[in-house]
Amino acid sequence: MDGHRFPHGRQALVGLITSAFHAPLRFQPLMRRLLSPLFAALIVGVTVLTAPSTSWAYPFWAQQNYDSPREATGKIVCANCHLAQKLTQAEVPQSVLPDSVFKAVVKIPYDTSVPEIGADGSDVPLQVGAVVMLPDGFTLAPQDRWTDDIKEETEGVYFSEYSDDQPNVILVGPIPGDQHQEIVFPVLSPDPATDSNIHFGKYSIHVGGNRGRGQVYPTGEKSNNTVFTAPSTGTVSSIDAGENGASVVTIASADGTEQSETVPVGPALIVSVGDAVEAGAPITNDPNVGGFGQLDTEVVLQNPVRIYGLLAFFAAVALAQIMLVLKKKQFEKVQAAEGV
Repeated sequence: MDGHRFPHGRQALVGLITSAFHAPLRFQPLMRRLLSPLFAALIVGVTVLTAPSTSWAYPFWAQQNYDSPREATGKIVCANCHLAQKLTQAEVPQSVLPDSVFKAVVKIPYDTSVPEIGADGSDVPLQVGAVVMLPDGFTLAPQDRWTDDIKEETEGVYFSEYSDDQPNVILVGPIPGDQHQEIVFPVLSPDPATDSNIHFGKYSIHVGGNRGRGQVYPTGEKSNNTVFTAPSTGTVSSIDAGENGASVVTIASADGTEQSETVPVGPALIVSVGDAVEAGAPITNDPNVGGFGQLDTEVVLQNPVRIYGLLAFFAAVALAQIMLVLKKKQFEKVQAAEGV
């Protein structure tokens, strides 16, 4: 508890604990039995207040359940929980030089005026997140090499690595979507001169962008941000109030059996008692307004020597063209002097 907000409560608690330790021996077992539930309640309360909420935990879920954020099929694992498909865009340079800092920009567009359903059923603004899977050797640029523009563009954004052995996979989010529809990733390119495993050439970059909450938890359970369907074919026999604002929809089949579906607070029911439904048919609206999108792009790690050679070639061609024009002018003057 905050001592500045609850001074009397803290003093009372300290007094209770002190008196317990100084109580006569015959009363100490009783005091321990009374204080044990109190300590347990305090621990639970601190855990609830300090632990991240569901909306802030989805990168953690991916990191804990998948060794790599990209499956063998090419699908980024965020799509396993965020089922709706939305547009995600990325901008990276066509080519970069070794040991240089460049920007990879992930764009996550959506209508910022539309709220989504929170875990408690209330309307909340959408949050966004992004993952950038860089080639081996490419990493997040150290902050001492960020330019002033990069520092300004990344203000309020916290970057993290997917795992200790994958520094080339960078995560961002969740962060407020209305302020970060474009997320700038400062990337440091590797140098083949210092790492023999790195070679000049073309590399693939895999990008994923998410806006809003998921429809499925990693445990396989539905969140309240999805459509709920009828468990069987029959007639809605009752709609009862459940815990925490939920609704329990009971469907009676033709053979007399009944099955129930618990709809948490958030989705709106589109059926009423007496309606006939089929198995798998929706019984709620679809509250989801977010989604996930991914794409692949490429970047070329360019050898500076090739650029120097290309510039030298262009200079030689330009010089040859100039000499050709001058030679032609000289030839025309000779012809004019000879009257040809």
